[in-house]
Amino acid sequence: MENGQNDYFVVKAKENGVHVIGLTRGADTRFHHTEKLDKGEVMIAQFTDHTSAVKIRGKAVVMTKYGTIETDA
Repeated sequence: MENGQNDYFVVKAKENGVHVIGLTRGADTRFHHTEKLDKGEVMIAQFTDHTSAVKIRGKAVVMTKYGTIETDA
């Protein structure tokens, strides 16, 4: 697959109420899926034909093959 569609990422919540929001691929970017994680919960996800980006709200650790990122908010 092209465009990183085989790429997995991991989100670990550092607080209750972390939102992981999937954004669509294509000319019009829209929200298409939302998950809410509580402290300590882990979500493993993959980019797909429909998901081109992910927005994360809240304190979390995001792990990808490119490295680890901690959110500030």
